Amino acid sequence: MAVTLIIPARFGSSRFPGKPLAPICGKPMIQHVYERASLAKGLDNIYVATDDERIKQAVESFGGKVVMTDSNAASGTDRLEQAAQILNLAEDELIINLQGDQPMIDPICIEQLISLFNANPGEFEMATLGVEIFSEEQRNDPMLVKMVFDNQHHAIYFSRNRIPYGRDTNDYPVYKHLGIYAYTRRFLHTFATLPVGRLEDLEKLEQLRALENGHKIKIAIGAFDSPEVDTPADIRKCEQLLAID
Repeated sequence: MAVTLIIPARFGSSRFPGKPLAPICGKPMIQHVYERASLAKGLDNIYVATDDERIKQAVESFGGKVVMTDSNAASGTDRLEQAAQILNLAEDELIINLQGDQPMIDPICIEQLISLFNANPGEFEMATLGVEIFSEEQRNDPMLVKMVFDNQHHAIYFSRNRIPYGRDTNDYPVYKHLGIYAYTRRFLHTFATLPVGRLEDLEKLEQLRALENGHKIKIAIGAFDSPEVDTPADIRKCEQLLAID
């Protein structure tokens, strides 16, 4: 099974315009994401999917590959679907969707998703990762997406709120969702053509569209967190962590 990793990246952002090109330790953020991904074993190709010429030039300047998509892509998933069409990927090809705001993604996280599909052929067509979080601040932070799953590690729900909510205790595991997905090319097309769901619209979480339409999402729990960059203040946090790394 061929594996292609695609990083959707757009220049416009209401909270942080130009985020993919924000410098972190002297490199644009998109370069950190691309280079970290390139360390993962099992990938056949890596592309950045964008509609912005500035991002294209930045990626090509460090030797990365770019797929230019339409500016009317409503979401990262829609941009991925366009990229998969342009690249003419096979129906059974595995596509890794890595968000462009994760400059500290551990390559093992990517390998874990690939292994999940290799070990369970045909059992599911979409998977993602989570990591246990321990601080009360993170557990209650609406910027961090939380998730719950069943005994077979299929997602039950994702929320910006703390889930599950312990009525009588706080002594139980809470899992943060990491912004990385894997799906077959076939399912990506199905997912991209589904209507926006009510819960998806409320929480502003695309993955809920799959659950609302009865599709399963397999969950793997990783050992490494991957801090997202949502605001300019997060850049400094990443630089501090990279200095320690």
